[in-house]
Amino acid sequence: MTHSSSSAQPTDPTARQAQAEQDRQFLTFRLDNELYGFGILHVREILEYSRPTRMPMMPEFVQGVISLRGEVVPVINLARRFGLPESEVTKRTCVVVIEISRGQLKQDLGVMVDSVSEVVEIPPEQIRRAPEFGARIGPDFVRGMGKVDDQFVILLAEERVLSMDELAQVSEATEQVAEEHSPADQEDTGSGQ
Repeated sequence: MTHSSSSAQPTDPTARQAQAEQDRQFLTFRLDNELYGFGILHVREILEYSRPTRMPMMPEFVQGVISLRGEVVPVINLARRFGLPESEVTKRTCVVVIEISRGQLKQDLGVMVDSVSEVVEIPPEQIRRAPEFGARIGPDFVRGMGKVDDQFVILLAEERVLSMDELAQVSEATEQVAEEHSPADQEDTGSGQ
């Protein structure tokens, strides 16, 4: 899926102000009882969880793929990706669809989370560097830490959720699945099963 780049800087002062406000907004979600956040500019959609269709020969943390309005979107289990204990799937389990860009590659990616909380605003001056010790996930995945209502929010670097090699592998496999299941061959089946 290709999207227009949200990183272009608007020239209109009102548009610049709106962009600056969005740059400080984060969608927060829970994963293994910790609060995390993705920059709102990277979030495309929030979906109720339904089991993705498995893909062969993918890293263990790749759950499979879903069909989203005719586009094939890979889904990863973020807890598994970070080496955290996996939670049970509940009514609150969601898939947050984000856009990640690395170099020339752009990919929509579904991220399985325990629950979505809210959109919060954290000014850039209140975002601190994550400590290198005692962290439950690798520092490569973390943009920084913010605080909302006396609770820390681990702000994730969306573009580093997958390495370049993993992103290329997932993108290639997703394109293959999309070609094999093109809309001309069959109707959109929703999220697959």
